[in-house]
Amino acid sequence: MTLARFVRKNAFRNKRRTLLTMLSIAFPLLLLSFLMSIWRAFYGDDLRSAESNQRLIVRHKVSLTNFLPASYEQKIRAVPGVTHVVSLAWFQGIYKDQKPENFFARFGTEPDEFFNIYTELTIPPDQLEAWKKDRAGAVCDENLTKKYGWKVGDRIVIQGDIYPIRLELTLRGIFKAKLPNDALYFNWKYVEEGVSFAKGKAGLYSLMVDSPQHVDSVSKTIDAMFANAPEPTKTETEKAFGLNFVNMLGNVKAFILVISIAAVFTILLVSGNTMAMSIRERTREVAVLKTLGFQRRTILGLFVGEAVAIAAIGGVLGTLIAALFLSVGTHAPQGANIFVIALHEWRFTAPTAWVVAIAAGFLSSAIPAYAASRTGIVEGLRHIG
Repeated sequence: MTLARFVRKNAFRNKRRTLLTMLSIAFPLLLLSFLMSIWRAFYGDDLRSAESNQRLIVRHKVSLTNFLPASYEQKIRAVPGVTHVVSLAWFQGIYKDQKPENFFARFGTEPDEFFNIYTELTIPPDQLEAWKKDRAGAVCDENLTKKYGWKVGDRIVIQGDIYPIRLELTLRGIFKAKLPNDALYFNWKYVEEGVSFAKGKAGLYSLMVDSPQHVDSVSKTIDAMFANAPEPTKTETEKAFGLNFVNMLGNVKAFILVISIAAVFTILLVSGNTMAMSIRERTREVAVLKTLGFQRRTILGLFVGEAVAIAAIGGVLGTLIAALFLSVGTHAPQGANIFVIALHEWRFTAPTAWVVAIAAGFLSSAIPAYAASRTGIVEGLRHIG
């Protein structure tokens, strides 16, 4: 019998306890892998396009609900280092009904400039031209077309809430994105023509800078330009702008950190107690093994190997369940994009969780296994327990 087979046989000699131990380790590792993936989705840069490092968002300094004047666009465009500028405005409305599954992002924008800034979005040239020529035209992410069965030429009706207007849009184009954004874009002039208070206003401006090295200087120049204006601005990177919404939930980093530490601590407690109890029960077995000629380091390796194997299997099981939960989250009516990114990040967080599981198995078994391996033959044979 090989050493590996001996470890496997002993690890599963008490199947119920081994299974419960694996599940006890799997649950904290599930939390650890899941939360680490979400954390990387919020704060990581793995799936961000290179262009996003050159994009800035200009919004009202006080609140996102405050509008900026349309006149700001030309002034921003004149700032050295700015290559393209486009206005964006959120349109709050109802598609079909108010059910969560019928919610998606809708933005009014400028068709002539939009794809010059969001260059990672690809759309057929003929569809782009059709959108530019149709004031009531719209384009959307291909993920939305799959969800609702839309195709080019379909009519999409959205009833406004804040803006008292009924948008009757015609889908003129479908773009592809590296990360589905579940968004629909239309010409903001449509709303301006039907709603008087929307004229000459913009929700925010998205702009492209000629180089990542000029991002800071352009940001400071724009904010200084409008510092004393009735509508002061706050210019920030696209990533920082997105994290503003995350920060509304509170200190997400601290929350994830605390839960992760608690998960690791739980693993150590569970595995440590179980492994120590298992090894104490096998004191007489140690004496028998020594009688048969097993060396101390071999016995130590057997016990530690069993603990590491059980912990590793529990860790793999936990991370696989975490991947399943993340996969289910990608089909959620809202917030699916975060889960799409988190599922991608799982491939990086899962190995970390496996290392934690193996380390926990090793640390929890090393001391009791070392003590057991030092037990004398006579003392071990006399042991009752």
